[in-house]
Amino acid sequence: MKSHAFKKDLRRLLRRGVSFVLCLAAACGVLTGCAGAQSVPEQEPISLTVWTYYNGDQLAAFQELIRHFNDTVGREKKITVESYNLGSVNDLQDAVMNSADGKIGAQPLPDIFMAYADTAFAIDEKGLLADLTPYLTPKEREEYVDGYLEEGALGGGDTVKIFPIAKSVELFLLNRTDFAPFSEETGITEKDLATFEGVARVAKAYYEWTDAKTPEPYDGQAFFGRDSMSNYFLIGAKQLGVTLVRVEDGKPVIDFDKDAVRRIWDNYYVPFVQGYFDASGRYRSDDIKTGNIIALVGSSSGATYFPDTIIRDDADAYEVELEVLPCPQFEGGEKYAVQQGAGMVVIDKSEEVVKAGVEFLKWFTQKEQNIRFSVQSGYLPVKKESNHIDVIREAGITLDARMEAVLSTALESVEQNTLYTPQAFRNGTKFREMLDYGMYDRALADAKTVREAVEAGASLEEASAPFLSDACFEEWYASIYNRLEKLVQEDT
Repeated sequence: MKSHAFKKDLRRLLRRGVSFVLCLAAACGVLTGCAGAQSVPEQEPISLTVWTYYNGDQLAAFQELIRHFNDTVGREKKITVESYNLGSVNDLQDAVMNSADGKIGAQPLPDIFMAYADTAFAIDEKGLLADLTPYLTPKEREEYVDGYLEEGALGGGDTVKIFPIAKSVELFLLNRTDFAPFSEETGITEKDLATFEGVARVAKAYYEWTDAKTPEPYDGQAFFGRDSMSNYFLIGAKQLGVTLVRVEDGKPVIDFDKDAVRRIWDNYYVPFVQGYFDASGRYRSDDIKTGNIIALVGSSSGATYFPDTIIRDDADAYEVELEVLPCPQFEGGEKYAVQQGAGMVVIDKSEEVVKAGVEFLKWFTQKEQNIRFSVQSGYLPVKKESNHIDVIREAGITLDARMEAVLSTALESVEQNTLYTPQAFRNGTKFREMLDYGMYDRALADAKTVREAVEAGASLEEASAPFLSDACFEEWYASIYNRLEKLVQEDT
């Protein structure tokens, strides 16, 4: 009996012990559960690398804003942005393509990089770009200027592969100091510079006016130059009712209309070979600085490079005043202006990287940040609310007279014209390069031949006559058209 009672007591004690342990375990579980509900797993810090082609004032402004982001929103959300300049636009494009192709010696792809549509298209074909659409609400997308997000769709559809951060248009930049005495003596004014035909006429008059200032014949000075020949072709053709290249069913189709191209030829190549236009420096702002020309068409963002001082070959240096005018258009043409300025693309490495990248890009395009960048760089804000000079003036950021003239004229161009940029396609970069150099190289070579003939004793009229003929145009037209057509066929 004692043994039976002992076993019974033992079983009762064990049951109590088990109950205690279970209760203790349950209690610990409740406490652990409560602790889990109160603590959210900390977000891992994310470091984003950004590649750009910015330099000078633009690079300084961009890096200043990155530091501000890192010290504020970035610190709060554990996002650090590091920016690297890869050189020129072409340098950046080559570096990106080499990285994407895994070439020996190439750096790993960054998380974000600046890209025009054609480069982004090439990277997207490799399946490397993130679609940013899921990270933008319909309301957020509506805030951006019409067309800026559309450019980033890359082939159509409701996608955002290129995030717009800053845009630019082309402007006519004039050395007012050297133009003033010419204007006073000839009666020619800025109103005569509203069209490409007008610019050609003024350039001829300026050459003859400067030529008459010296005893030697045919040593007049060139008046004008332009930076982007592809913009001249593409936008000039649109003004003349022609779309040089369009994409149909994913394939490029060219319309190299001879009448439109002839007007483009007559208002660049013809005055160039006669010495009325010029291009000798890397950029036309370089030609302005040395006094080779006194006017140019260039990007609004490039206006920051317009020199304050002219230094001629004889070391005669003097300060000049900049006058900013709208980009000329073809007489009787439709009102089109170029939409340019690279956006940012995000490599699809992980959801965390993409989300952090969009967080930074959204912050960068908020009114305060985007206007600050615009005032320092000459680029235009990308949101509708910021695209007004009054809003920029009221932002509380120092705006000097030169930059105010640049931004106000550029914003007027956005408002008064239809903005255009061609759709991206596989050989789009090569197509633009052919437009950039197809006429430009020919003009340089033929202008040199004309100068040499003049130096040998020929008159300007005699020396330039062979290059002003219909036959000269027809030969060039057939050559470049065949090359463009071959390039498009390679794409298909």
